[in-house]
Formats: sequence, structure tokens, C-alpha cells
Amino acid sequence: MVGIAILIGCILGAILGMNSPLIPYTYSSYLAISIVAALDTVFGGIKSVLQKNFDIKIFVSGFFINAITAMALTYLGTKLNVDIYLAAIIVFVGRIFTDMAIIRRYYIDKWSRKRIVAKSTATVEKQKKE
Repeated sequence: MVGIAILIGCILGAILGMNSPLIPYTYSSYLAISIVAALDTVFGGIKSVLQKNFDIKIFVSGFFINAITAMALTYLGTKLNVDIYLAAIIVFVGRIFTDMAIIRRYYIDKWSRKRIVAKSTATVEKQKKE
């Protein structure tokens, strides 16, 4: 149920973002890093739902704190003329890939177990008929 709410929120956010006025170029790096931070939180939330340890307070606080911290690092990097935001992107994207791997393995294992159960059920029913 919570996973569906997360998915609906992502879809609504994407629709809202595509229909809102364009962000000026000077703010594009802040928007990009905040989107990557938000996606990291979303995929972490989906992983937590699958692992049955999801907590809405952690999800919401992580969503905003990660985005704000990433934007603050981007701002600091801009003022220091150093691309600090690249470190944040590397970390967030690395975590996104890790979460996606866990999510993928969960569904592959679920699908495999379902096939094994179906196969064993068919074998038992075949033996009963004989």
C-alpha cells in the first residue's frame, strides 16, 4: 500500500514538474542535485517497503534533508568554485543503483519461488491422476 503511494507521488511530481515554468539556468544544478537526492530517498523507501521496515517519518525527513543538504553542498561548491555537488551525485547515484539491485533481486526471487511452487503443484496433481 505504501509502495503504491510512493509511486503515485512520483508520477504526480513528474507531471507537476513537466507542467511548471522552466527553471532558470543558474538554478539548474540545484534542481538536478535535489532531484537525484529525492530519487535516492524514493528508491530507499521502496526498498524499505519490500524489506518490511518502512517508516514514514524517516522517509519524509530523509526526502527533505537529503535534498536540502545536497543543495547546500552545491551552493557551497559554487561559492568556493569547486564542484562539490559531484561527490553528492556519486553517492546518491551509487545508492540508487544499490537499492535498485535489491529491489530487482526481491522480485526475481519472488517470481522464481512462484514458478517453483506452480511446478511442484503441477507435479503433485499429475501424480495424483496417475
